[in-house]
Amino acid sequence: MKELEKRLQTTKELALHKATVINLFFSHNYIKDELLIELKPYDLSLEQFNVLRILRGQNGNPINLQDIQERMVSKMSNTTRLVDKLIKKGFVKRTICKANRRKVEILITDLGLNTLKIIDPIINTTEENLTKNLTHEELTQLNNLLIKLKNQ
Repeated sequence: MKELEKRLQTTKELALHKATVINLFFSHNYIKDELLIELKPYDLSLEQFNVLRILRGQNGNPINLQDIQERMVSKMSNTTRLVDKLIKKGFVKRTICKANRRKVEILITDLGLNTLKIIDPIINTTEENLTKNLTHEELTQLNNLLIKLKNQ
């Protein structure tokens, strides 16, 4: 924990629970920043990238805003705003459901799919690089511990 205290520029020893939470925040920001560097040339945020992957997972079927919101990694995202920005970029399109005219459906465009084909290997390589210092067993353990942490 000396490394964390040095980074925080404190001589006071942190309680383990506090150090753990702070380390999680530092790790989150580090990972987010690294991924954002890779998405920047495509003018995409992590949340927009997440929406595109959700839409691709629909295999050409439309999905409504509420269902997108439920599948988002960050539940605090403004899905309507994200989709509007993706529409302006040509990555997705909005249609009105023929069966229920009040229902708005979202579809990924060919441009969105092709952009994901380019970005996917870049993000995959970045994720591999971010986790390369951990063994397969350590990654499995970390995932199990993070799940346990959230299931309080």
